[in-house]
Amino acid sequence: MSEERIGSAPKQKLPKNKKLTIVGVVVVVIVVAGMGFWTWHNSPSFCSAFCHTPMNSYVETYDQQAGAPGTDKWGNEVSNSSAMLVVSHKEAGQNCLSCHEPIISQQIGEVQATLTGDYYYPLEEANLEVLMQNSGNDAGTGEQFCLKSGCHVNSEGQALTKADLTEMTSDMVRNPHSWHHDKYTCSDCHKSHRASVLICTDCHADAESEVPDGWVDAKTGKQIEEDSVNYMG
Repeated sequence: MSEERIGSAPKQKLPKNKKLTIVGVVVVVIVVAGMGFWTWHNSPSFCSAFCHTPMNSYVETYDQQAGAPGTDKWGNEVSNSSAMLVVSHKEAGQNCLSCHEPIISQQIGEVQATLTGDYYYPLEEANLEVLMQNSGNDAGTGEQFCLKSGCHVNSEGQALTKADLTEMTSDMVRNPHSWHHDKYTCSDCHKSHRASVLICTDCHADAESEVPDGWVDAKTGKQIEEDSVNYMG
């Protein structure tokens, strides 16, 4: 009479090729998930999903339809949303990170502020020098930020210079990029999340008729900015 085996049956080992298949599937899932997260990380919805209240109004300006009436980050009406750089840049295929280049230390600080609730709202308007430094670059002028390599290019594919801009707008009644306007920088006129301002009207009263569609004159732009301080207070 043969002896019967007592206890559980011996464990069966997975074939080596099956193990490799499982490992491969896991790796693919991780890679795909990582790619998906990174794609989302580069989208405006990521900003509002993780920072919620402080970023909602900014993402809402990004989502507005180009060439149509809209509202700015403070809820003011904008007759043509394309007057906000965030919309015109979106139409050119850019997103938040095209201007707000993230650095690890800054993102960690923002996450901590969000989790603890230690942040102010609405956010203050960052000038171009601040954006330059926040993106990990040396301090520089607004002109250097807007005309940096990889952004605006001329017909030859080279980065635009101040001279190029002056030439491009030379047919305007008043050339906003001419040499005697060196005291101004790009952001004095071009606003990202609110209507852009024709700063020429600050000195030239007859420039009122030259205000582009959706833009505002200098007096209105200043009033909008002052009202925002009260709004934040």
